[in-house]
Amino acid sequence: METGSITTPFGRRPMTLGMLASQVMAGEIKPDQSVDKWKLFRALCEAKPLLGISDRALAVLNALLSFYPKSELAEENGLIVFPSNVQLSLRTHGMAEQTVRRHLAALVEAGLLLRKDSPNGKRYVRRDRAGEVNDAFGFSLAPLLARAEEIEQLAAEVMAERLHVQRLRERITLCRRDIAKLIEAAIEEDVEGDWQSLHLEFRELIEGLPRSPTTAQLEQLLDELTALRTDILNRLEIRVKSTKQRGNASHIERHIQNSNPDSTSELEPSFDTKQGARPEQDNGRGVVTPEEGRSEAIRSDNRPGRQAGRPGGRDDAGGLKSFPLGLVLQACPEILAYGPDGVIRNWRDLMTAAVTVRSMLGVSPSAYEEAASVMGAENAATVMACILERGGHINSAGGYLRDLTRRSEKGEFAIGPMLMALLRANAPAGRKAG
Repeated sequence: METGSITTPFGRRPMTLGMLASQVMAGEIKPDQSVDKWKLFRALCEAKPLLGISDRALAVLNALLSFYPKSELAEENGLIVFPSNVQLSLRTHGMAEQTVRRHLAALVEAGLLLRKDSPNGKRYVRRDRAGEVNDAFGFSLAPLLARAEEIEQLAAEVMAERLHVQRLRERITLCRRDIAKLIEAAIEEDVEGDWQSLHLEFRELIEGLPRSPTTAQLEQLLDELTALRTDILNRLEIRVKSTKQRGNASHIERHIQNSNPDSTSELEPSFDTKQGARPEQDNGRGVVTPEEGRSEAIRSDNRPGRQAGRPGGRDDAGGLKSFPLGLVLQACPEILAYGPDGVIRNWRDLMTAAVTVRSMLGVSPSAYEEAASVMGAENAATVMACILERGGHINSAGGYLRDLTRRSEKGEFAIGPMLMALLRANAPAGRKAG
């Protein structure tokens, strides 16, 4: 049985006040105190960041506990284990004996073990005739039993902190999603405001977060994102209230009809996906490469059933024919810089970029809205990309767009020749769709 007397280490190992404090604490164990050793070990694994011990030190402690014959740590069962370093090495899956000794010393320094060294430094036990232990020399597990409540409390603190961080991350994710979609809706609905600056501020907040942020940094980010979301909501609520007062229901309905309910937000920077990833589908049709787009355009021009006398860029119903996205981007590569994150993945991205270009070129919202109503949303965005590409040759982008809209109404305008001319002009550059 353990006597609880003060012992000093064998050989050159010095005695420290920390060792003395651990031995005094071990001497204050209540006679009826006990704890499940594996439950306590799991608590130790949770609390290891606060206790300052490593995973490998815990592996050595796990091996020591496996030599304790009972499942309950209790003083009446004895608290000393005495395996050799060779045996510990085997139970730690071949850990080198020198490494085992280093981690044993770390456990003693952390106040989780006590050395009870024999006169010659060896670990062994003396038993009486009945087989009961008279004296044992090795490592005492008494500090674990004495600090059981403290260890469990530390484990609870670590688990509470982890849960708090998890909830912070969940709230940040929801806030990011809200901000991204609200900015996207504002751009789509042509709400007045510097939405590009707000989006840039949003990205700077997200990208400024370190790879392994502290709890304080996550809390600060959540506060900043919440404030930004509140600001955006206030701006949009003002727009909603003013729209209700005007009672312009047809204006709202037209925007809803032009929206794409199946698209996902491309404005939000992602935690989990790689930058530059491409979605596999866009509005029900695959995203095509420029080469595939050119082939599809040629095939569509040769389709049977095409009415004679129709302009080359109009469909059988009399409206403008939409061209493949890959072909549009190959012909108008300048528009790529205005897409979300500098990339255009689908028609939604192209229409978002077109709204930005429209504002930059001084085209009024009414002119662009009229073009979208006459030509279709995709074709209007394509025309804006063409106007941007030919910006140096056009004096008034707004007047030019209105002229194309009027010609389109009369059936005198086709996008195909304009795209093919730009495609030939940009062919040497060899730029590809983003």
